[in-house]
Amino acid sequence: MFKQLAAVTAMNLQTLPQRFGASSVIVIGIAGVVAVLVSVLAMGVGFQHTLADGGRADRVIILRGGSDVELNSNLTHEDIDVIGSAPGLAKDALGKPSLSNELVTVANVPKIDTGTDANVTLRGVGAKLLAVRPEIQIVSGRMFQPGVRELIAGTGAAKQFRGLTAGSILRLRNVDWTVTGVFTSNGDVHESELLADVDTVASAIERSGYSSAIGMLTSPDSFDAFKDALTTDPRLKVDVQREPQYYASQSKDLSKTIKVVGTTVAVIMAIGAMFGALNSMYSAVATRSLEIATLRAIGFGGVPIVISVLIEALLLSLLGGLLGAALAWVFFNGHSVSTLGGAFAQVVFKLTVTRSLIVTGIVWACIIGLLGGFFPALRAARIPVAEALRAA
Repeated sequence: MFKQLAAVTAMNLQTLPQRFGASSVIVIGIAGVVAVLVSVLAMGVGFQHTLADGGRADRVIILRGGSDVELNSNLTHEDIDVIGSAPGLAKDALGKPSLSNELVTVANVPKIDTGTDANVTLRGVGAKLLAVRPEIQIVSGRMFQPGVRELIAGTGAAKQFRGLTAGSILRLRNVDWTVTGVFTSNGDVHESELLADVDTVASAIERSGYSSAIGMLTSPDSFDAFKDALTTDPRLKVDVQREPQYYASQSKDLSKTIKVVGTTVAVIMAIGAMFGALNSMYSAVATRSLEIATLRAIGFGGVPIVISVLIEALLLSLLGGLLGAALAWVFFNGHSVSTLGGAFAQVVFKLTVTRSLIVTGIVWACIIGLLGGFFPALRAARIPVAEALRAA
């Protein structure tokens, strides 16, 4: 049986150039399915990486109790003083806590591609910003100065929105701000934001108090003691989370939506590609009915013929899967896009085509190929020998 299988498969593959058009339908159709599936799922992976993977286990975020996002939270100056004295919080050489009291608001900034305004996060940060977030690096220009209307822009925001290069004047809330620099932050969500002095932002939006406090712990193991000290203090009503936990909760819903939408679109396209494979393989079997009947007449079994047709369909679908994955990698991996985040502000992130997504796309391609080749393979094995020879 194995010798027969090898012979029939070799014959099928040798005739592929003669059936180039029909074979291309299978390859191109499946390539389209895989390219769409991988690129859409790459949005979810990129968004999750930007938010959920942007935190540190030894960094915490403190919000007003019951607040889901920073934009809805409010902490008073007295709250910040109490938080700064909690055990487990890292301190500098002068004994001051590594705590950044922050104020989050949104500002309208025009997008580069459309010119229409979009919400961008304007984050007021405290003097301990670099101690709390050491990953922030100025790549052009300089850091803003406290007490004046200056800000720095993340690289993601600078690529998507107008007027965010160093030296530009940006009008926010009817006030001119000077963009003094552009920064990176290890590709996390803060690269989508504008950072400025917290007291200056508070003055500009006429608000007292803060949205959150970001603290650096002495070690990840000190989280429980730090959280217990704050949540049991009668002077406070706060929620304390590790930074990765907070951003994971912010990305969960949108990542799930992207995955559901991407899978649904891919399933619809996969059905079309499967019918294309069915038609192509049926056509291939019909044009080779005389060859198949002759093989059956000289003693070839039906099982080798069925398997050989499935192998042909599988190889064509595998080629389509590899082509689709390659197209997704070339055209979409690393491509920057933006969408609304949990605080109703634009989050800039990069599409990330991972190895697991490529494997997923190729597995989909093989399943489509096997389903599309199964019934034509059965038909090939069931062709009546005498009828096929008589028709020839």
